[in-house]
Amino acid sequence: MAKKMKYGIGVRTQYPADADMSVAFAEQMEQARVADALGYDILMKSSHLAGYPLQEFQQLPYLGRVMAEAPNMRLLTGVTLLSLHKPLDMAEQLASIDVMSGGRLTFGCGLGYREVEFKGFGTTQKDRVPRFEENLEAIKRLWTEDEVSMVGSHFELDKTRLSLKPLQKPMPPIWIGANADAAIVRAAKMADAWFINPHQRMDTIEKQIDVYKRALDEAGKPFPDEVPAAREVFVANSRDEAIRLAKPYLEAKYKIYHQWGQDKAMPEGDNDLDLAYEELLEDRFILGSPDEVAEQVIAHGNRLGVNVLILGFHWVGMPQSLVLENLTRFKEDVMPKVEQGL
Repeated sequence: MAKKMKYGIGVRTQYPADADMSVAFAEQMEQARVADALGYDILMKSSHLAGYPLQEFQQLPYLGRVMAEAPNMRLLTGVTLLSLHKPLDMAEQLASIDVMSGGRLTFGCGLGYREVEFKGFGTTQKDRVPRFEENLEAIKRLWTEDEVSMVGSHFELDKTRLSLKPLQKPMPPIWIGANADAAIVRAAKMADAWFINPHQRMDTIEKQIDVYKRALDEAGKPFPDEVPAAREVFVANSRDEAIRLAKPYLEAKYKIYHQWGQDKAMPEGDNDLDLAYEELLEDRFILGSPDEVAEQVIAHGNRLGVNVLILGFHWVGMPQSLVLENLTRFKEDVMPKVEQGL
């Protein structure tokens, strides 16, 4: 059972094809300043490339810029698609973010699932697991060892020394985002935390928490201090109003997830994001009045042990005024009720 909840905002920075992205950038920076002033703990930037039909800012340039707008928030890559990259490049880029931010980086990483991304980086989905594992091992070694020699399937480190080490010692926290059971076992072995995804129902996650606990036991590791999860959230005067106001934006976002093939990465029995909106909502998103939203957040603490909640407040096409209202209402009307309830 979670004793106290930390909160983050998850920014996808995804906008329609006809949006003015210079205006979108200004809106994004305003969202970060407001979240920082309200006392949110973490700012997460997601990662996708070639995201048609959407436009979006890329993860590392975004975090390098937004750290100045949100000086009190931890910065989370949620998640870097590690199978696409080379470990030397990622180790130095991430170390730079950690040093420039004063040691605020949490490194969230995952496999990825979109063919267009794998092809664009000259790799394939069948190679994604070994590439992920050797990349992560190499990054950890580069961060913690003075000199690294290691031959991988797609790189060679020959007495390699990093140009810059992270500020956090021995290294920034590592979270692995995972949908499938095998990936959850990998998170238990290789990371500080399993980062629970926003797409799956609570009952699916409950079963997978048992998978995670068993894998930790087998690895001889304790249950982590931080149990992070991402969730979509909308606060309104009632559940009906929240469902109605969120519908055009949340429905559009999940249609694109289905189009991209996100559900193929999800476990059997909870792998269809092409459901009608009302069915999709069930036990998956946090929507309602302040009391109802607080109850759902408390349930994540009590049922799953979650104590870090990264909240999606902004979906494709949502006006800035609604994003900021949602962000503010959650802080003022929901967080105090959760604290009392936990």
